[in-house]
Amino acid sequence: MADFSIFAQMSQKETESPKISVIVSTYNAEEWLKKVLWGFNCQIFKDFEVVIADDGSGPKTKELLEEMSKKIFYNIVHVWQEDDGFQKSRILNKAVEACNAEYIIMTDGDCIPREDFVEVHYINKEPGYFISGGYYMLPMNISKMITLEDIKKQNCFSIHWLKEQGIPKTFKNNKLTANGIVSKLLNTFTPTNASWNGHNSSGWKKDILNVNGFDERMQYGGQDRELGERLFNFGIKSKQLRYSAVCVHLDHKRGYKTPESIAKNQAIRKETRSNKLVWTHYGITK
Repeated sequence: MADFSIFAQMSQKETESPKISVIVSTYNAEEWLKKVLWGFNCQIFKDFEVVIADDGSGPKTKELLEEMSKKIFYNIVHVWQEDDGFQKSRILNKAVEACNAEYIIMTDGDCIPREDFVEVHYINKEPGYFISGGYYMLPMNISKMITLEDIKKQNCFSIHWLKEQGIPKTFKNNKLTANGIVSKLLNTFTPTNASWNGHNSSGWKKDILNVNGFDERMQYGGQDRELGERLFNFGIKSKQLRYSAVCVHLDHKRGYKTPESIAKNQAIRKETRSNKLVWTHYGITK
């Protein structure tokens, strides 16, 4: 399998760069990835491409992308590397380099975007800032239940529909119901830090390149936060939009989460913070 391929739609001018590149990370999760790609096909703002950061999936993922490319309006760029364990940082760096837009949204192949997801990131982007979004976690039974029709009708973002499926009443439901002034207030007063979150964040490609992307020594556990910490050290500020930039997070097992990787990553993050590092020697430029 080639490690870089493009499925381009004839309806889009190939001579013009998109305004936004959306990086979607994945690994052997075609059922979830298909739902995510349909979510992007429902976007209000349409001038974007999707760059698939594929950390060693088998041929089924490539087959899905070839099939989906005939049904969706946006271009897919498939960036693939051989399976070498959990190497998300490495494939994300390759995906950043493959992005054709100046502004990049990063999310995961298990996060379905609401129809205004790209639009919210686009209208809130600002030089000198990155955007930190949130997610609404779904249980496994509802994750599997969501159909293409539910995505088209945006049922999976409707708290009334989710309650009918058994979702309990909690404060986190505000992520799906808040809008206008309410979402702005919740964004402002949430106790959660506006960190770089791999499931829902965006920033300028030049800023990511200026800190040399992700630290490829890091496996599961905070590699996205560490990138954000170097961006902070570089002078980039963050905007909190966890109640405005909305996606629903499909459930899955996390077999790649180990105490060793968590401890190793915590040590790297501690060094980044204490020494105010802006550059990693283990990033895009080696």
